[in-house]
Amino acid sequence: MDINDLRSIVTVLMFLAFVGIVWWAYSGRRKDAYEAAARIPLDDDEPADIGRGAGQTNH
Repeated sequence: MDINDLRSIVTVLMFLAFVGIVWWAYSGRRKDAYEAAARIPLDDDEPADIGRGAGQTNH
C-alpha cells in the first residue's frame, strides 16, 4: 500500500462524511427546527419606528 492508496481511502471517507452531513441536514425530522430558525429575524419584540430616519433622535 502506497501513499496514493491512502489518499484514495481518505477521499472516499471524506465524501461519505459529506453525504452523511447533507442527509442529516435535509432529513424531515429537522424541518420544524429550521422553520423556527427562519422566523427568528421576523420575531421582533417591538415594531420599528418608520417615521424617524436613521441617525435622528427625539428631542
